[in-house]
Parts: sequence; structure tokens; C-alpha cells
Amino acid sequence: MKRTGAGILLVAAAIGFVAGFGIDVALTANGQATFTPAVMLPILLVILGGGVLALAWPIRRATRGTARSVDPFRALRVAMLAKASSILGSGVGAAALGLLAYLLTRPVGPPLGSTGTIIATAVAGAVLVAAALVAEHWCTIRKDDDDDNASGVEPGTAAGS
Repeated sequence: MKRTGAGILLVAAAIGFVAGFGIDVALTANGQATFTPAVMLPILLVILGGGVLALAWPIRRATRGTARSVDPFRALRVAMLAKASSILGSGVGAAALGLLAYLLTRPVGPPLGSTGTIIATAVAGAVLVAAALVAEHWCTIRKDDDDDNASGVEPGTAAGS
């Protein structure tokens, strides 16, 4: 499995930003109120980040030699959860920034309550990305010496000799 790169996070952020901004434009064009995320959304994003870290902690301890061996399938599952969480956090955080950008570009000042929730969602998205990337790093299992020499040929010798 490849680690999560900056490229995929930037793509998710770009899609989220355009979606957040576009949703508010469409709602306003139809004469409806702008979208404001629920107060529970930033709380749930932070809880998800903490949960991913909690699941990755035993794997980190095992890879550092302070606990029993690692089940590689469990490490892979937690790493994939961390990868998905980082992409989710990037998209949702950027969508909140898109909502905020639309609110700040309007001629009428936005209400403080909705602005606070949107800012909290953007910050919680960034916290989720950071927690998920740390958890993904914790799930990295060091390569064995056997992995480097999988062909069975001694280093510095030819394969046919």
C-alpha cells in the first residue's frame, strides 16, 4: 500500500472547496438560505480522528518492539481507515472553507453563529487529516531484511553465476 500523498489530498480539497462554494451559490440562486453544517459535524470529525489514532496505537507499539507481534491484516485495515479519513478530512475541511469563502464574499455580513460552525468544521477537518496521517505513519511496518533480498541472490553477485 502506498502512503497518502499530498496530491490526493489536494484533489480532495479542490473538489470539496468547489462543492462547498457551489452549494451555497445554488441555494442562494434559488432564494434559499445558505448551507450551515450541523454543530455535531466538527465534533464527530475530531472523534473520528481520535478513534483512528486509538486504533493505530497498538500497531505502533508492536512495530517499535514494546508489545506483541502485529497482525498485518489489522495493520492494513487501520492504515486504510487512516487513508480514507485523511481524504475525508481534506474534502470536508475544504468544503467548509468554500462555504466560508462564499459567505465572506457576499455584500451582507454573515451571522456569527453560522460562521463559527463553518470555521469549526474547517479546523476539525484539518485535525482529522493530521490525526489520520499520523495514524497511517504508525501503521507502517518496517521492511524485513528478507524483503530487500527477495530474489535469493546475494547482493553484489550476478543472478546466473
